[in-house]
Amino acid sequence: MKILLLSGLLSFSVTAAGINTSAIVPGGGDWRKPVISLKEQKFIGVVRQQTDFSCGAAALATILKYSYHINTNEQWVMDGMLAMSDPTMVARYGFSMLDMKGYVEMIGMEAKGYSVDIDALYFLVVPVVVLLNINGFHHFVVLKKVDEKGRAYIADPALGNKMIDMDEFEQAWNNIILAVVGRGYDKNSILSNPRGPLTARGSSRRFVPVSDAALMEFGFSHKDLL
Repeated sequence: MKILLLSGLLSFSVTAAGINTSAIVPGGGDWRKPVISLKEQKFIGVVRQQTDFSCGAAALATILKYSYHINTNEQWVMDGMLAMSDPTMVARYGFSMLDMKGYVEMIGMEAKGYSVDIDALYFLVVPVVVLLNINGFHHFVVLKKVDEKGRAYIADPALGNKMIDMDEFEQAWNNIILAVVGRGYDKNSILSNPRGPLTARGSSRRFVPVSDAALMEFGFSHKDLL
C-alpha cells in the first residue's frame, strides 16, 4: 500500500502500542489502532504451549478459555493436572486424555471421550481435543471444524491456527476425540466459527451455528444450555 506524505503538514507515528492518527483525522482526537504481528495473528484464539510436554494443557486451556470464556491459562491447567498425575511420567510422556478428563471433572464439567471414524468429524458440533502422531511425535491439538472440502481447522498450541487436508489428518489421528461439556458453552465462539481462506469476493467461509438440539445429542443437558 502506498502512502503519500505531505511534508510539514502531516505527522505520522507508529509505536509498538499502535498507530497514532490524531494528526491525520481532523477533530478525530487521539485514538490508536492496535498493531498485531503475523505471529500473533496465527495464535488468535489459541493458548500457546510454553514447554515441550504441555501441548495437552494448552489444548485444553484453549477450549476452556475460548469456548467457555473461563479465565484460565496453560499454567493453571497444567498445575491442576500435575496435582492428579505422576510428574515423572508427565515429564517423560506428557499429559494424557485421562489427565485432561480428571481436571475437567475437578472443575465441575464433563469430559466425554469418543472413538469415531473419520466421516463423523464432518458432523462435529463442538471443538474437541485430538492426539496426532506427527513423524513419531505425539501432539495434542484442538480440532475446531471440518468443512465440506475436506479441510480440518486446527488450533495447534505449537504452531497456531492452521488447516490440513483430511487425508493428512487421518494418517496422523488415532480415532479418539475428547469433548468438554458443561454450562456456558458459546456456540458463536472463535473456535466454533473458524475463519478459512479468503474467497474471490474477499470474505472467508462461515459455518452454520450449531443448534441446541445438536448439542444435546452430543451430550449437553438442558441445564448446560440455559
